Amino acid sequence: MGRVFQEERAAPSQAVAMRDVAYGTLDRQKLDIYLPKDRKPRAVIVFFYGGGWKHGDRKLYRLLGGALTGRGYGLVVPDYRLFPETRFPMFVEDAALAIKWARDNAAMFGGAPLFVMGHSAGAHIGALLSLDRRYLSAHDIESSLVHGFIGLAGPYTLDPAKWDSTREIFAAAQPAEAARPIKLVREGAAPMLLLHGANDKTVGVHNSEHFADALKAHGNKAQLQVYRGIGHLEIIVAFAWPWRWRVRALDDVDAFVTRQTAS
Repeated sequence: MGRVFQEERAAPSQAVAMRDVAYGTLDRQKLDIYLPKDRKPRAVIVFFYGGGWKHGDRKLYRLLGGALTGRGYGLVVPDYRLFPETRFPMFVEDAALAIKWARDNAAMFGGAPLFVMGHSAGAHIGALLSLDRRYLSAHDIESSLVHGFIGLAGPYTLDPAKWDSTREIFAAAQPAEAARPIKLVREGAAPMLLLHGANDKTVGVHNSEHFADALKAHGNKAQLQVYRGIGHLEIIVAFAWPWRWRVRALDDVDAFVTRQTAS
């Protein structure tokens, strides 16, 4: 597949932005890339956005690109297929294909270590990639490629069969636990940073609390940070510079990636 893309300058960090890069052959298998202005990222973060597995657009995350490139990171934001066009596990398979693209194009990032990050439904997808080896192994990718997972307000304990809004999306999950990150926790998982707002009324904070407990019970590294006064959308909006005073999410992500790359 050709590497044809548009390049522009993206505020506020003056990062290099490359848009509409195909990582697959389908319409929604495209991604945007943000690089520090020196094109030498300390690490590359593949970010999966939320939207209830039904909505989402990579073009809405320019400010996240500015925030992370401002700290010296590269950011890759893929689109993925959504319901009702597709159902589980196809959007997770799209995510794995985006990781393959990042691996195959590692030279663009100077061979920088790779991290997975997601918000809400995107955190659910990222957690499944990090815990279920089948998705990455389908592309001959070792799980060790992912140096860490950063989850923002993810529904890790969700049982989709119990809710009208998710039952049809995940009806093909066999067994049903295959769609539940908390049921897939195993020894040897990638280190994880779980961020959640205490005022989240969409995805309760218990999701991250119970997920962190399960990870630690299996001997994994899991750091949980709960932010007072923060809701479901605020936790991602707070990465943009006008709202960073609300919560130190960007600092916590920076510290986590720095620790993992140092070790």
